[in-house]
Amino acid sequence: MTGPPLTLPEELLLLALDPVRGRPLNNPKYLRYGLAGAALADLEEAGRIAVERGDRFRVANPLPLGDPILDGALATLPGPAKGSGSTRAHRWVRGAGRAVQELCLRRLEERGALRREAHRALGLFPYERFPAGPVDLVGPARARFKAAVDARLPDRRARLLAAYVAATDLDTKLLPGSAYRPLRRDLKRLTKEEWTAQAAHRAVEHDKSAAGGGG
Repeated sequence: MTGPPLTLPEELLLLALDPVRGRPLNNPKYLRYGLAGAALADLEEAGRIAVERGDRFRVANPLPLGDPILDGALATLPGPAKGSGSTRAHRWVRGAGRAVQELCLRRLEERGALRREAHRALGLFPYERFPAGPVDLVGPARARFKAAVDARLPDRRARLLAAYVAATDLDTKLLPGSAYRPLRRDLKRLTKEEWTAQAAHRAVEHDKSAAGGGG
């Protein structure tokens, strides 16, 4: 692959989008929560944010990284000035998911991996689809994910990506069938070990509870 390395949210989006239909394989809202959580993970890795108690975090360094996705996510957070306080991760992913997704879509368009298509439902209601573009990044992303799964997730980045796949219910699409059921259970447990993935998972569970009349 040419160009800058993919961010974690870009990698997750490539796994989630159907390259032909141009729509997510999982619930679109759940995907957005995962993309926002993945952006937090990359910001933590770059030393821009630091986790505090529970799911709270704060900005440790406001300097941009030169990446449009991560810098866009960082810009939505309160700076480290005195009295700025901390941010609840699960609330932030709920509010910032749509913006992070749009940043990822634009970046993958620029890379040639996606095409943005405008449509109208019933000739009235506008919506967009994002089928694969001329540069194949979906195939390599899925091959990397499968290789990491086969190798039992050998590094932290692989574990993080797998945790977001599980947190957003994408695991049943990428790892379908009874043969993968034990692995899917392991991945669900993994979401509790990474605070950014747990934030996405909490946002997903909130939506499920509300839809079921429990919230």
